[in-house]
Amino acid sequence: MSNPAYASGFLGGLPRSFQVNKQITNIITNRFTREDVHSRSKVKSSIQRTLKAKLVKQYPKLEDVIDELIPKKSQIELIKCEDKIQLYTVDGEVLFFQKFDELIPSLKLVHKFPEAYPTVQVDRGAIKSVLSGANIMCPGLTSAGAELPPAPGYEKGKIVVINAENKENALAIGELMMSTEEIKSINKGHSIELIHHLGDPLWNFSIE
Repeated sequence: MSNPAYASGFLGGLPRSFQVNKQITNIITNRFTREDVHSRSKVKSSIQRTLKAKLVKQYPKLEDVIDELIPKKSQIELIKCEDKIQLYTVDGEVLFFQKFDELIPSLKLVHKFPEAYPTVQVDRGAIKSVLSGANIMCPGLTSAGAELPPAPGYEKGKIVVINAENKENALAIGELMMSTEEIKSINKGHSIELIHHLGDPLWNFSIE
């Protein structure tokens, strides 16, 4: 899939989940290179089925398209990286990654079937900072042009896909640092810890 036009251009004291994603952010958003790859291996067919089932459990809307996204005859490759981060590729393309238990979709996977994931939308004024890797502030999600889900919304710690005003494709993935209802009511401070964005090292990563 061709890159969107805007792709060229997105611990301590924190809860454990945010410590985890801070580590992911450090390696993926800021400095991920081939030197961070420790090993590569083909995933057994039984494990592939388990991974696909887990993706569907986390993102139920993928159920009808999972065999299209990851064909039965395709080979998933596991790439173990620095800080115990694991990348999973299909045909050389990173589709999702893992730190501890949760599978996080790459933007390449999100763009193939964008309706499958929890989403929020930033206003156009936040696009530049998101594409630079900055965390998202509350006003970028509450001002005109931004969108949050209706109540009860999403809970703190949820992984969300980040869309942008007047842009067709998602530009980032992050973890909510407060619930979406808190974002609306507090409306200040950091709201989303950015994990992965267009143009970052993971987006540009090639194992070949």
